[in-house]
Amino acid sequence: MCQHTRRGRLLPRRPAHASPSTGGGCRGTVQTHCSTPSREPQPRKCRRASERGAPPPAPRWPPPSWELRREGWGGAAPPRQCAAPSAALRGLAKMAAAALTREGGEDAFRRLFRFYRQRDASDLRGVVDFSVPGGQVFRSQLSISSVSDQDAYRAGLQPVSQWKAYGLNGYPGFIFIPNPFLPGCQRHWVKQCLKLYPQKPNVCNLDLHMAPEKTIDLWGQSKEQLRRKGSSKREPRSLLEKLRWVTLGYHYNWDTKKYSANHHTPFPSDLAFLSEQVAAACGFRGFQAQAGILNYYHFDSSLGIHVDESELDHSRPLLSFSFGQSSIFLLGGLKREEAPTAMFMHSGDIMVMSGFSRLLYHAVPRVLPNPEGTALPSCLDQALSSDLPVGSVIEHSSDEDWQVCAKYLQSSRINMTIRQVLAEGQKFPEESGTNGKGQAPSEDSHHQENSRAKRHKTNTDS
Repeated sequence: MCQHTRRGRLLPRRPAHASPSTGGGCRGTVQTHCSTPSREPQPRKCRRASERGAPPPAPRWPPPSWELRREGWGGAAPPRQCAAPSAALRGLAKMAAAALTREGGEDAFRRLFRFYRQRDASDLRGVVDFSVPGGQVFRSQLSISSVSDQDAYRAGLQPVSQWKAYGLNGYPGFIFIPNPFLPGCQRHWVKQCLKLYPQKPNVCNLDLHMAPEKTIDLWGQSKEQLRRKGSSKREPRSLLEKLRWVTLGYHYNWDTKKYSANHHTPFPSDLAFLSEQVAAACGFRGFQAQAGILNYYHFDSSLGIHVDESELDHSRPLLSFSFGQSSIFLLGGLKREEAPTAMFMHSGDIMVMSGFSRLLYHAVPRVLPNPEGTALPSCLDQALSSDLPVGSVIEHSSDEDWQVCAKYLQSSRINMTIRQVLAEGQKFPEESGTNGKGQAPSEDSHHQENSRAKRHKTNTDS
């Protein structure tokens, strides 16, 4: 969830045997805003240390004490039934991370980021799953009266009284809402992120190296190629598959790490309405959706460690919406030396960072297949009701359009992060020597990709 600067970009995965110069997982590549997905080849298996006459390997991370929760996961992704880790288990993880930090000189957040990024999916454990809350997870109260059932329906949401919301001990202001969308309504937001929001005058990563006329209609240039796409990794990628980020409203300046009054385009009204309802339900009435960052992830992508701090008003929350495949989200502390808590994010899940949690370090080290083991999670297979309420911002998607979206999501995840940049009545400070218009980020910024793919800045959530 964030913008992307060198402190928060997505970095390419680096094989264990590669040197730092190969471009992934280097120390010191922290970012203050979002990062972009990354791809990297799997490291080759080495001979046993005993066969080489080398000393035995150091104890693996997590230490054995962490493995008390192991449940013998198998398959492509961990099951949702896995119990959430207890506070004691989280404490052991932090202690072990701190010890490893002292020994290896690597901060605790980076250590866990690399662990969750490089491990085989079947070895994941100790990750909070809000579908089976327990341990440090507790129920969070929502402001039910702040959002009428009619407004919730208009935004494609269930009545707030039917939502489940959770918090985490030690993270005041953090709220997690497992999929509160009405059946079929996630499809609208997926289509908007692929078909409408990348259109001009909005800004995307492809603007960095393509002529303006080439990026006017990414959907039109990609839909047939996506519809016919097979399973071969050697097939050329469509422009939509090369899309890594899109910015809305106030566009982030990747060079100065600031927003500007002069670099602004209209914010989508449907997304603004959705954001206002979610913010109000979480106790933030009057929230204004002024800037948005859409991040597009693939299975080989990750979002680097960063803090979203460029907004001038930190009293308003950061909202994150996820669609498609699942991911692991890491939520840390005010310093990178604090070990983060890992949690799953599934399609339709909403995350709110406010108060103390608004300026915490966070990252997405891993994108995973959805836990149901199907091409798409079942919540995306549900068709939209033909009886939409008056004034609904949700639109029906044609079967043709959804076929393209579904094909894209079989190996991808989309995240929308929405933020309020200015407080009521607040203005941007005057800056001398700048034209105010945020410049496009360099290619080396947001998501992380493998060594054969170009890397670029992005911004965002989770």
